[in-house]
Amino acid sequence: MSTRVVLLAAGKGTRMRSKLPKLLHPLGGRAMVLHALGAAAEAAADGPPLLVVGHGAEALRAAVGDGAEFVEQAEQLGTGHALLQAKPALQGKADLVLVSNADLPLLSGDTLKQLLAAQQANPGPFTMLTLRQPNARGFGRVKRGAGGEVLAIIEEAEATPEELAIDELNVGAYCFRGDWLWPALEKLKPSANKGEYYLTDLLEIATAAGERVEAVVLQDPHEAIGVNTREHLAEAEAALRGRINRRWMLEGVTLVDPASTYIEAGVTIGQDTVIWPNTILQGQTAIGADCSIGPNTVVRDSRIGDACRVEAAVVEMAVLENQVDIGPFAHLRKGSHLGDGVHMGNFGEVKNSTLGPGAKMGHFSYIGDATIGANVNIGAGTITANYDGEKKNETVIEDDVFIGSDTMLVAPLHIGKGARTGAGAVVTKDVPAHTVVVGVPARAVRKLEEPD
Repeated sequence: MSTRVVLLAAGKGTRMRSKLPKLLHPLGGRAMVLHALGAAAEAAADGPPLLVVGHGAEALRAAVGDGAEFVEQAEQLGTGHALLQAKPALQGKADLVLVSNADLPLLSGDTLKQLLAAQQANPGPFTMLTLRQPNARGFGRVKRGAGGEVLAIIEEAEATPEELAIDELNVGAYCFRGDWLWPALEKLKPSANKGEYYLTDLLEIATAAGERVEAVVLQDPHEAIGVNTREHLAEAEAALRGRINRRWMLEGVTLVDPASTYIEAGVTIGQDTVIWPNTILQGQTAIGADCSIGPNTVVRDSRIGDACRVEAAVVEMAVLENQVDIGPFAHLRKGSHLGDGVHMGNFGEVKNSTLGPGAKMGHFSYIGDATIGANVNIGAGTITANYDGEKKNETVIEDDVFIGSDTMLVAPLHIGKGARTGAGAVVTKDVPAHTVVVGVPARAVRKLEEPD
């Protein structure tokens, strides 16, 4: 049986009090809508998810790209009206239609698959997802018959005291039989108070015709967190963080204090890596095996190899090969690439530069727009003066060079293999290979014997 997923995403989200459309607020480093689309794509592969948009439609289209098929609800007239907008795209093309609110970002693909499987076994028109918990969170109550079938969904504002005591709640996800759904939607009547058409009224249409509606009870209450306010967003973020952290611990990663460890959804981590407290791993970061990351570290959109140590550092859009040791209080900026075995001391900064294998960079140093060879020693306090007020200039340091403490390298500059600078030198001209320069400005004082 062919299946398509429809996500309802047309609401204004006014309770977020934000200029940004609600579904574009980040959750675990990704827009909320992308979490919902990921689960939808996992549950049904007979076509892309269909996203019903309204408020903020253009921004949603830009963020989602080709990850969904779009249908617009020009006038927001309720959830039933929103789903009806998908009729031209899906009628006669999908035997089953999975429907969910896109502001349920933690609803998993596995749960949607369970809902789908239940409807495949149900001869009735649809199966809905419910949750049992005492905190109703404003959800409608689900009333069942003696045989377990769903008889009614009672909205909280209309419930009697006895009905308010019901602990089974309507989550807002359904799987419909396609041939029943589209004619039934046409029968919906507008609500008396708002003039809107609601999906929940489909239950009354089904039961009035003697049809049986089934329900699947959600096991993880976190999946039912609907995001309507910033408070809900924080609640969902905490639940997602717990889910991600548990996953990595099961994969063989040590989180010394999971409560203070923030790992976004796009991050990957190798076995036997240890993540220390107050560490934030963001974006498309990939960390290898046997590393020690943190404490007090931010790694963003970077690649870190095996057996690296990064302590109290900020690493942004950078690459660390294997056995690299940086920090504490180091900053790697965009375009930094540290080769195997590089050591970078405390209070160092590297930007748009490559340090070759075995290079050592002392503390309180800045390297920008530079290419540095293998086994180079950068003494403490060294800086590259790479900006002349108009453009950035490059520094090239070949293999086996020794840069003395407090050296100022005024780019553009090329220092040949095996050269040395004295402490405090201001180097404004290229230095030939195996030459020692000292002073301000630096001048050559002797040649070194070249190794065999």
